[in-house]
Amino acid sequence: MKLNIALLAGDGIGPEVINQAVKVSEAVAAKFNHQIDWIPALTGAAAIDAVGEPYPDETHSVCEAADAVLFGAIGHPRFDNDPSAKVRPEQGLLKMRQKLGLFANVRPTFTFPSLIDKSPLKRERIEGTDLIILRELTGGVYFGERGRKDNGNTAFDTMTYTRAEIQRLAKKGFEMALGRSKRLCCVDKANVLESSRLWRETVQAMEKDFPEVEVSYEFVDAVAMRLVQWPSDYDVIITENLFGDILTDEASVISGSMGLMPSASVGEKSKLYEPIHGSYPQAAGKDIANPLATVLSAAMLFEDFDLKDEAEAIRNVVNASLAQGIVTEDLAEGGKAYKTSEVGDWLASNL
Repeated sequence: MKLNIALLAGDGIGPEVINQAVKVSEAVAAKFNHQIDWIPALTGAAAIDAVGEPYPDETHSVCEAADAVLFGAIGHPRFDNDPSAKVRPEQGLLKMRQKLGLFANVRPTFTFPSLIDKSPLKRERIEGTDLIILRELTGGVYFGERGRKDNGNTAFDTMTYTRAEIQRLAKKGFEMALGRSKRLCCVDKANVLESSRLWRETVQAMEKDFPEVEVSYEFVDAVAMRLVQWPSDYDVIITENLFGDILTDEASVISGSMGLMPSASVGEKSKLYEPIHGSYPQAAGKDIANPLATVLSAAMLFEDFDLKDEAEAIRNVVNASLAQGIVTEDLAEGGKAYKTSEVGDWLASNL
């Protein structure tokens, strides 16, 4: 198979971890007789510095024409520390999601046998955890009307959803549940928010179309609590944008490190794969960042093209690196800490 992959390294540690995912992907491609053409493009602070825009039209054209996008990270402290900045790297991420129609963020959360005791949660609470949070990406408060009034002393952000936006996300959730344990949990705040009541009634109306799926409904605050108590109780979770943003970051630490979890953002046509961590600017250029989340994001990419053996080969070599202690400093805990590039080299050579 030949794949054309847009390569958006982004900011901070993005280029370093992306480089390792490319190494591993090339090794898999060689092993299974595939060809990958990588098309680099600018985004984030790097794009602002180059052309004044965090998601340039040229980058969008590259992403739109590609079979998929492999993405690093966006963000830079000089923008974080300037509340008056009119153009920000994160605007590029929102614009990219909206223009590519990436309405569903797929965030798996699972544990690694060799790291189970590195989690901040007790072993007995997290063993067997294997869940997916499906987060709506292009609606809600992040895209609703916002502004200031009363001479700037009052600010407002509006959470808006249409039934159609909820249906397309929920449909993916139902279909995903059918391929797993047939359990789906819809997370909302229907006791307070009108938009959540629309979520709940829309999903309830869809249950008849998926009679094999057992559906539950929970408030977001209860799920935030239960995720750190009994995460293995969940299989597929669907939720809106803001709630999903918070819950997925909470769930990410179950594995023991945010540097381990991959993700995908998908639409009707485009697919983007990225690690869940940020740009971690303090580590940029030091060759110390954990590349495994980005490498596992590449595994998700292969799997979505029905290249299941290739994806499994990547996951197996990642598990082997963890078991043998070929890890970066965030996981070394007194043992040898390998450089980002060394981990990537080891993974590629051991495929």
